[in-house]
Amino acid sequence: MRRPILVAIFCALTMLLSAGAARAYFSGSGSGTGTASVGTMQAVTVAAYTGETLTSQLYPGGPAADVVLKVTNPNNFTVTVTSVTAGVGPITADGSHPACTTTGVTFTAPGTVNLAVPANTTGAVFHLPGAAAMSTASSNGCQGATFSIPVQITVHS
Repeated sequence: MRRPILVAIFCALTMLLSAGAARAYFSGSGSGTGTASVGTMQAVTVAAYTGETLTSQLYPGGPAADVVLKVTNPNNFTVTVTSVTAGVGPITADGSHPACTTTGVTFTAPGTVNLAVPANTTGAVFHLPGAAAMSTASSNGCQGATFSIPVQITVHS
């Protein structure tokens, strides 16, 4: 009769010790440090795009026309153009129109810009609708000219 009681006590002690060992095995704490580095964003550039026939043309006193930009993103991540503003310098006519002394061309920056430029893009094309206009002050020598309009862009990654 003693034997079943001894077996029961032995089993109970074994279960208690095993539970304590299991608890100790699965609990713990620790600490450590990690490192990370931040890359440097390469310059995103903007240039005039002349690879297509424009659907809107400038003429003195006429409606505003599109400005077309080519944005190059050499980074290995997408960037977003968040603003386009007038750049430094005058608006000029192309070299084959030296008689275009007064262009009369103005640039109106778009209000809201949110243009995604994919990673490693060598020339994403964007149209800024109605961003250029020509006044009646333009000289006759400007007929048929293509105009360079300096702009500045702001981008975020």
